[in-house]
Amino acid sequence: MQVLYVSIAAGVLAILYGIWATRSVLSASPGNERMQEIAGYIQEAAGAYLNRQYRAIAIVGVVVAALLFFFLEPWAAFGFVLGAVLSGAAGYIGMLISVRANVRTAEGARESLQRGLSIAFRAGAVTGMLVAGLALLAVAGYYTFLTVGLGFEATGRTVIDSLVSLGFGASLISIFARLGGGIFTKGADVGADLVGKVEAGIPEDDPRNPAVIADNVGDNVGDCAGMAADLFETYVVTVGATMVLSALFLKTGAADLMALPLIIGGVCIVTSIIGTFFVRLGSKQSIMGALYKGFLVTSVLSLIAIYFAMDWALGAEGLDTAFTTADAGRFTGMDLYLCGVVGLAVTGLLIYVTEYYTSTEYRPVRSIAKASETGHGTNVIQGLAISLEATAIPVLIISAGIIVAYSLAGVLGLGFAATAMLALAGMVVALDAYGPVTDNAGGIAEMANLDEDVRSRTDALDAVGNTTKAVTKGYAIGSAGLAALVLFSAYTADIGIYFSEVVVDFSLSNPYVVVGLFLGAMLPYLFGAMGMTAVGRAGGAVVEEVRRQFREKPGIMDGTEKPDYARSVDLLTKAAIREMIIPSLLPVLAPLVVYFVINAIAGQGQAFSAVGALLLGVIVSGLFVAISMTAGGGAWDNAKKYIEDGHHGGKGSEAHKAAVTGDTVGDPYKDTAGPAVNPMIKITNIVALLLLAFLAH
Repeated sequence: MQVLYVSIAAGVLAILYGIWATRSVLSASPGNERMQEIAGYIQEAAGAYLNRQYRAIAIVGVVVAALLFFFLEPWAAFGFVLGAVLSGAAGYIGMLISVRANVRTAEGARESLQRGLSIAFRAGAVTGMLVAGLALLAVAGYYTFLTVGLGFEATGRTVIDSLVSLGFGASLISIFARLGGGIFTKGADVGADLVGKVEAGIPEDDPRNPAVIADNVGDNVGDCAGMAADLFETYVVTVGATMVLSALFLKTGAADLMALPLIIGGVCIVTSIIGTFFVRLGSKQSIMGALYKGFLVTSVLSLIAIYFAMDWALGAEGLDTAFTTADAGRFTGMDLYLCGVVGLAVTGLLIYVTEYYTSTEYRPVRSIAKASETGHGTNVIQGLAISLEATAIPVLIISAGIIVAYSLAGVLGLGFAATAMLALAGMVVALDAYGPVTDNAGGIAEMANLDEDVRSRTDALDAVGNTTKAVTKGYAIGSAGLAALVLFSAYTADIGIYFSEVVVDFSLSNPYVVVGLFLGAMLPYLFGAMGMTAVGRAGGAVVEEVRRQFREKPGIMDGTEKPDYARSVDLLTKAAIREMIIPSLLPVLAPLVVYFVINAIAGQGQAFSAVGALLLGVIVSGLFVAISMTAGGGAWDNAKKYIEDGHHGGKGSEAHKAAVTGDTVGDPYKDTAGPAVNPMIKITNIVALLLLAFLAH
């Protein structure tokens, strides 16, 4: 009981920190009148887009909630609505802060690099702590309400189905936010670059470009609101799935162990808040060093705090408490703690490897920049090669983590490793949300004609932001892979408990298993193709609109006429909302269609086997597709920036033009299709679990 209340208190603390940090950011000066005017355009357009997006999502949400209400039970439907609303709130509030912090970061950069960094990171920390705090409150609060308030048995069907539905609500919002925001931001980015940089020869963020405001809006609705919803749902799904696994696998002590992931999340909120105060420039004036300082402090403190928190939560015997499960035999609380250490180690290694593949300091990015000297084709070839290469080391790291965690505590060990990874979500999201704030700050500095030294500071902040955005995507993908494995384990355990009379054969000699693997492996590719095509269509529409304005308003180029920014924003808003619906329903419908078709052909046992294989295929294929796309796209982006910094001929050179082409290809890779695969993997697994719940009722 105490564990639940302490976890809830930690979630409240995160919200209070978010309120304090918000007041701190908003108290900073918003700059001169021109800066405020530009920021106002971005605020208005970003708010209008998210309002329309959430209205569209709400229609789907109401239908799904009604289905859960009638086919499962009211508490499952309520959990779905709670997860959806809080997921949307985390992204929306983060966006509201981001679009107000951008102009204040630009103004802070007029004073000093440290002042700009402090405002941008604190704005990111608001989003980070809201994600962690609201996610923990969602799981801990709803679990407490069901078990303490209503008296349901912790390991009973009602609690299990409600926790799964909670994750489903968060996931459904996440895939819409990720995909819709990604289509908007990359449609704007591609259109603005192709006409502005390549055809008109004007700089990035030039106010004469009619798509420039849409581009800045996109950073907030895609990278800020989208990533917030993504990691919110990963947090809720991972913690919830680990609790469900405890209920399904443990022979004794399930209720005690179900609350343990909550206290891990609670103490890591405290350590993340402490870590935010260590983000300060040192003597070397290294921005990335300052950000990593905060992350390192959080990680070290978390290792210590998780140990003592678990020891306290497990009662009299502490970490010596023994548990017995069907798959792992006997393990102790200490084994679970070591699984948490594995999760933290995997997090650190994934972040390091992703930085290696996306930072301008290392071989992969520089090799793409070098290849740009010989043309557009060689840039694209090298970028594709790096995107493929970038999958190897992360998969080896994740594989090692799986083996070590499983050897310590079986499938539950995977759950606790993934929980420890997600416990750092507050700090990691802060690093990510810092990115769009600094990107917008640079745009505002350019459009407001601030001094060159201000622009150089915002450029330095933005360059690091590109790397942190790529790094957090790598973290999100790794954690999503482990979370999906935990969900798959829950699926197989659920079948064993509630459908023990059904013969399920997962062997590779079973043709229905092979078919399920093929279909599952296909889904991320088909989903990615839909996302890429949507960006291509949206970007093409922006290109045509910008060309039209340049043609019909020749005074735009000499400053005698104003571009129509609102037209580009409205065009992209409609395109993003229209294009996000069908791909987002793909992971929802796939397991249902496979089950009912195979059940009609070969019976329930083969249907369960085929759906299980489908889930494994999605996990394995999705992990490779997501890593390849996000790392490759980040490398293409920073190769362009490396050239713009004066290497290989600098801005305007043939190498730069080739790099812009590569960046255009990489944009939908890293910010639309790749990141949206994360929630897609988990939604497929969650729908399979809900299907079992429906069949068991």
